[in-house]
Amino acid sequence: MIGITVVSTKGGVGKTTLSANLGALLADLGVRVLLIDADVQPSLTRYYKIAKRAEFGLSEIIKRGAITPDCISHIELHGPDGLALNPDGCLDIIVANAPEGTLQDWLAQRIDRAIRIRKAVRSPYIDEAYDVVLIDTQGAVGHLQDAAVLAADVLLSPVSPDILTAREFTSGTLELLNRLEPSADMGITVPPMKAVIYRMERTKDSRDIAKSIRSEYVNLRARVDVLDATVPHAVAYKQAATAQLPVHWSDPTRAGATMHQLVWELIPSLAGSVAPNCHGLIDVTQFANEPEDADGRLP
Repeated sequence: MIGITVVSTKGGVGKTTLSANLGALLADLGVRVLLIDADVQPSLTRYYKIAKRAEFGLSEIIKRGAITPDCISHIELHGPDGLALNPDGCLDIIVANAPEGTLQDWLAQRIDRAIRIRKAVRSPYIDEAYDVVLIDTQGAVGHLQDAAVLAADVLLSPVSPDILTAREFTSGTLELLNRLEPSADMGITVPPMKAVIYRMERTKDSRDIAKSIRSEYVNLRARVDVLDATVPHAVAYKQAATAQLPVHWSDPTRAGATMHQLVWELIPSLAGSVAPNCHGLIDVTQFANEPEDADGRLP
């Protein structure tokens, strides 16, 4: 099982849209995906229609330090012309169910607050049931964000190519990584971070800022890599969200190709894999396939 936390120290940069579309595409590639909405504003919880809602959610997994079946809700997606998710995969979610501030206050009283989500996610039950755990986070710095970061194997951070966002992202990223660095004393290494240029516009200004972001991260002591995949500013993402459908269904040729490239970079063992509705529409030759682990599971 691989854990991916989508994180940014700035709100409104597209974390939830990225989490939802990554999760759905992975499920459509035959991957068993568990989404966790670790944001007090439950945007991911509301993104897709939940077919079977569990009695409990985020509050309980943090307070129990464990994920049990009564905390896992099930998402079923149905598109036009009978389109449905690949039956080999699944898309489940742990919903956000705590009033704003209550979990932060509870975590503040716990000496083990930084590892509460990590403890819940890294259990034999979850490792057996899912291939990928994908955690969406709040933009505000706090104990909940820290716990979500330390639960991951890799961090994914969207950054918009505008000067204010780029400046905040650079300083905020260093602050986040530096703040959590002492977790190494507990035997927990801060996960590597992958940045993705998000909402890229077709302007010279955007191109210049994106180039600057890539060069800036070279100076972050090799702690942040910028992915080659670039997510364009496109209306397709808003339209898909409105319809409560993944963007690779509504726009398989352009947005779908971008999301596939992102998945292939994040999880190289999936390079060349294509969602059923995108066959023949995406050029798989731009990435070479890499072998899976010996047991056939994701790294």
